[in-house]
Amino acid sequence: MTGPSPRIAPLAPPYEAETEAALRKWMPPGSPMEPLSLFRTLQVHEELAGRMRPLGAGILGGTAKVPALLREVMIHRTCALTGAEYEWGVHVMAFGRPLGLTEEQLHSTVNGHFSDPCWEPAQAAIFRLADELHATSTVSDELWQSLAGELDEEQLLELLVTAGWYHAISYVCNGARVEQEDWAARFPEASGDGTLGATLSQEPAR
Repeated sequence: MTGPSPRIAPLAPPYEAETEAALRKWMPPGSPMEPLSLFRTLQVHEELAGRMRPLGAGILGGTAKVPALLREVMIHRTCALTGAEYEWGVHVMAFGRPLGLTEEQLHSTVNGHFSDPCWEPAQAAIFRLADELHATSTVSDELWQSLAGELDEEQLLELLVTAGWYHAISYVCNGARVEQEDWAARFPEASGDGTLGATLSQEPAR
């Protein structure tokens, strides 16, 4: 499936040595893959890309405080809520499936609800956190108390920043119309009424 043409053309090889080195910093060490379209788009603004990369690397890196699977629930749901199919699909292949998110859970992040039976309590709470932040830009006292019973303050701060970071990434993907990676997953078709938020059980969207 071919989407609209990119509004900002990503950098293309051959790259100058400095650009090649900068792009490779975005990719896993030793990766044989071409740098992602998103990274090559960001690198059009070299200074901006240089400021952004450390935060993105910190959220996904080994020193992050939030367990990787919970982080991915936040990222997948946030990208689904913003309609960022590009970033959702990249994370499915690079993180979601390898970390153990099931097809039912991946479907739920796009078309489901935090009450879907595929989610464990902690995962459901993170899913709900993504929803509340997206809808209200804040967190209800009830949900905060629930999260604070399971996560420490560093982890809670990291999740808030992760939600904001992936809103920013989604805006770049959608606004610049970053072209889909051939290997990335695509949004699953919705059940029920066909709208984002319909559950797998075809209950009305909440």
